[in-house]
Amino acid sequence: MPIIDQYFQKLIELGGSDLHLSQKQPPKVRVHGSIKPISDQVLDERLMETMMREICEPRAWDRYKEKGDLDFAYEMDADNRFRCNYLRQQHGYAAVFRIIPTKIASLEQLGIPQVVKEFGHMRSGLVLVTGPTGSGKSTTLAALLDYINTNFRRHIITIEEPIEFVHRNKKSIITQREVPIQTPSFADGLRAALREDADIVLVGEMRDLETIALALTAAETGLLVFGTLHTNNARKTVDRIIDVFPSDQQSQVRTMLAASLKGVVAQLLMKKSDGKGRAAVNEILVTNPAVSAIIREGATQKLYDVIIGGKAQGMQFMDEAIWQKLRDGYVTPMEAYMKAIDKNRFKAFLPPEDAGLAAASGGDANK
Repeated sequence: MPIIDQYFQKLIELGGSDLHLSQKQPPKVRVHGSIKPISDQVLDERLMETMMREICEPRAWDRYKEKGDLDFAYEMDADNRFRCNYLRQQHGYAAVFRIIPTKIASLEQLGIPQVVKEFGHMRSGLVLVTGPTGSGKSTTLAALLDYINTNFRRHIITIEEPIEFVHRNKKSIITQREVPIQTPSFADGLRAALREDADIVLVGEMRDLETIALALTAAETGLLVFGTLHTNNARKTVDRIIDVFPSDQQSQVRTMLAASLKGVVAQLLMKKSDGKGRAAVNEILVTNPAVSAIIREGATQKLYDVIIGGKAQGMQFMDEAIWQKLRDGYVTPMEAYMKAIDKNRFKAFLPPEDAGLAAASGGDANK
């Protein structure tokens, strides 16, 4: 049994989400959003190298030694998989491991609004699931793909770095490709998908111009494309897509995006007030003629009013979703204040002892 498995076992026992191993530091885990050490033992260079090498392919290890970063997935046993990120830090080796649930939760179990299912019924277009790192985007997309897999006969191709949730074929055929093992890059995988009789393509990360341009083209040519971005709300998402392109192409991109964008699901995770885990909150934009016109005009500041007025279509603004969680007692006033966009709306609910702390922190929405 690999030495590192003892730390994974401890992570599972504690119900944690992430394991942090770093040379010259004790091992630490993240449980319900907070990081704490699980031992006093300081990890030395020899132990770190032994643990990291024993679960990593030799070819991948060589790449890590050359570049200083590596992403891959490790399956400890049939019930436990981990997303692994190797990095170099000032004192030497380091690695972060995220536990990947092997059972794919349903959208209902995750508390994702029902309207998100409607994106799975679509035949073409672009749907973006956005949020900061660690906000559960992959989990939500896995639930949506599982819903499609259970109910429709489609060919679904996923391009991921690394493959997190492993899907079994149900009604659909699912082809999962890992960057850089089965395809060199997201752009290469997406370009190939256009020739692979796909109905749906999941692009694990849309982080460069080439990938975003190909995703827009694929959505325009009749594929349903699901992608992720690290943006916090619908307006920033639309702006980010357009801003990636040179200014002389932006007008054309706005026209393409107006035609192909079907919706945006922005997501944050909030610590529950009872301390037992975290809950997802979502901002949802469903494209309608008004949204398309706003994107074409480049007047994204108007999206706020469309979302507020689009409740009947299932749209919701992030602060409204946070307000609902606060009102229902799911989250504390401090957590609502920290995650909200309009801080003033939530400031009045802070207890006196938290008000000073909130002012001192500047209200970082991603803490």
